[in-house]
Amino acid sequence: MDSLNLLMDGFAQALTVQNLFYAVVGVFLGTAVGVLPGIGPAMTLALLLPITYSVGPDSALIMFAGIYYGGMYGGSTTSILLNTPGESSSVVTAIEGNKMAKKGRAAQALATAAIGSFVAGTIGTLLLVLFAPSVAGQVVKLGNPSNFALILLALFAVTAVLGTSRLRGFIALFLGLAIGLVGGQTGQARLTFGNPLLADGIDIVVVAVAIFAIGEALWVAAHLRRRPLDIIPVGQPWMSREDWGRSWKPWLRGTAFGFPFGALPAGGAEIPTFLSYVTERKLAKHPEEFGKGAIEGVAGPEAANNASAAGTLVPLLAIGLPTTATAAIMLLAIQSYGIETGPQLFDTEPDLVWALLASLFIGNTLLLLLNLPLAPLWAKLLQIPRPYLYAGILFFASLGAYSVSFQPFDLALLLVIGLLGLAMRRFGLPVLPLIIGVILGPKLEEQLTTSLQISSGDVSTLWSEPVAVIVYAFIALALVAIVASGLRKPKPEAPVEEKEEVSA
Repeated sequence: MDSLNLLMDGFAQALTVQNLFYAVVGVFLGTAVGVLPGIGPAMTLALLLPITYSVGPDSALIMFAGIYYGGMYGGSTTSILLNTPGESSSVVTAIEGNKMAKKGRAAQALATAAIGSFVAGTIGTLLLVLFAPSVAGQVVKLGNPSNFALILLALFAVTAVLGTSRLRGFIALFLGLAIGLVGGQTGQARLTFGNPLLADGIDIVVVAVAIFAIGEALWVAAHLRRRPLDIIPVGQPWMSREDWGRSWKPWLRGTAFGFPFGALPAGGAEIPTFLSYVTERKLAKHPEEFGKGAIEGVAGPEAANNASAAGTLVPLLAIGLPTTATAAIMLLAIQSYGIETGPQLFDTEPDLVWALLASLFIGNTLLLLLNLPLAPLWAKLLQIPRPYLYAGILFFASLGAYSVSFQPFDLALLLVIGLLGLAMRRFGLPVLPLIIGVILGPKLEEQLTTSLQISSGDVSTLWSEPVAVIVYAFIALALVAIVASGLRKPKPEAPVEEKEEVSA
């Protein structure tokens, strides 16, 4: 009952004219950038992080949440119309969605994606409201050793499940941890190379903008081809009675897959979207349509995608652990206001948290109202020439990085780290472990230092709590399973697959 009252208070705050305006802006921006190839919600949030310096925390987070959900839907539009997923979680949608579009059913594919996103997002947000406070209530009882173990698990899990090569994932993680070590947080300068401007470390805003925006823009510039995009025409999305009958069960099953996977420390929507697709293929009354444009193959994965997005907010709000790149940028936005993240967040900032949760329901409704009538407009955005688009991104990225501390040195850092982002894309290194390493590395060090200080340097304190022991056991079993699978099926490392060339 207390949660219900707090949620009603959250709605009262989220429905103010100012916050409602930011919710609309967030949903609109999220969908617009999600539609454009290569520009996902994580890059958009990174570009907009400097807004947090001039906007209240509730307004900023409400807008960022709208961008998060809107970007999920926008990525599906690109997958359906261009067969070019804007996000890795939209890859499965492209399998059947683009086939539907080529058969003249783009409107139906976009409609089942939009409605499925609304259904799954609403159910997922409701589950988030029910479970996040209770999870936070349990986590707050944990000591520093358990928190250290949980952060270690998050670093391991997010890295181990990404990409075709775990080695590349761990390389990206260690790059992030190295960037996180820069500065004098311990009272002794580390990796500053004698430069006093690095004494306080590298601002995470600069890192995020460089890796996402600069790295992506440089990658696209290196692969630009001058030929028009082949865009499939879109009418007003609508669904027949048969389409509704074939979609509603996949929506619910996709939600059931997406939310629990999103709430796990490994996070991500890739696994639940794939499982949803496989399940719908097995349960379909028309299995012969799969691979040729089955609507169930769009409805299920899209629902799983959006339910997973709600699930990732459980560890973010309840524990302070981001499990996706977009969640990591949202965590940065919270921290930029000096708000301590973690299980105490529900007690120390109840107004902010419950306004954010209420805004998720509002954002879902706005998404449905905006995306159904504006689908033809989103398709037209794909006709923006790529040189103009990425020139604008470079300008706003540089402006955002400079506004952090108004130091020209930050622009030099932006370029250097942007070149690192370009190299990571060239050699197939996933970006998420690096960002997670930069954010959680200092937290890991803080928990380790505090644990050892309390125990007067006794290392055994790190496994002195039951939760810590369970987490270490899980990590050990996962490592054994990874090594065993590698020994059982020796195979040469997969070649680096370059991104599909983006054309203008």
